[in-house]
Amino acid sequence: MQDDIKQIEKVMAKRTAKNSVFLDLFQNKSYLLKLYKTLHPEDTTATEDSLTDVTITNVLTDNLYNDLGFIANNKLMILIEAQSTWTVNILVRVLLYLAQSYHEYFQRTCQDYYKSRKVKMPKPELYVIFTGNKGRKPDKISLSKEFFEGTDLDIEVKAKVIYESDTDDIINQYIIFCKVFNEQTKQHGMTQKAVTETIRICKDRNVLKEYLLDREKEVVTIMMSLFDDEQIMKSFIKSERHDTERAMAEQLIRKGKMTLEEIADCVSTLSFDELKEIEAEVMQLA
Repeated sequence: MQDDIKQIEKVMAKRTAKNSVFLDLFQNKSYLLKLYKTLHPEDTTATEDSLTDVTITNVLTDNLYNDLGFIANNKLMILIEAQSTWTVNILVRVLLYLAQSYHEYFQRTCQDYYKSRKVKMPKPELYVIFTGNKGRKPDKISLSKEFFEGTDLDIEVKAKVIYESDTDDIINQYIIFCKVFNEQTKQHGMTQKAVTETIRICKDRNVLKEYLLDREKEVVTIMMSLFDDEQIMKSFIKSERHDTERAMAEQLIRKGKMTLEEIADCVSTLSFDELKEIEAEVMQLA
């Protein structure tokens, strides 16, 4: 149990030092500019140097989330990635991310919102990138509609949702990359083959080809470390369940109202031999 906790702590520490593919891709200013121009093709003045990365690291949690923030021409652009499982709870992530982004912006620009002088702030634009299938999901979501039946709120959060389309822009290429990856993990499991096949297929289809050619080794490392994290978390959960069932078995044995065979039917992580060892320990302490 203690070893599992140490492993989890190691994972959490590692997460503060590594990026997801989403963040690794868009921390490159050339791809970030492509992303911005996808959302604002009318803005012909934007350059790589005019973009300021304000992505927040580990907001309110040690978990790694694919949240991206940057400022372009006095617009605060926030993009939150939703994986293939859809939930409107992502609006809560958007709200918290927006609040933290403004807090850090005021600190960076040395503005004091406790003073009487009105602060200057970039206009927010909020987006959700959904890498699953659209189905009947909406193009826009709002806090008031999803959580408060459309009533007028003192605070509102609205976000545009971006799905796979028939375009060739950088956002759509990233969504396709994610879908190819999901297909490969279904075929090959959480293995390196799934990762290498994803990269091969995407390069053949000209999906993020330049990025994958340039950073293939880094992408493999990033994606394989996600597999490692998942396996460690599964091990931790299994260990937690084992400890819980062991405590329950000890209690049932002390009460003496059930046979070991009956207790074995109530627990799934304890073998019959382990139950006999627990019984011997309980009897020795009695």
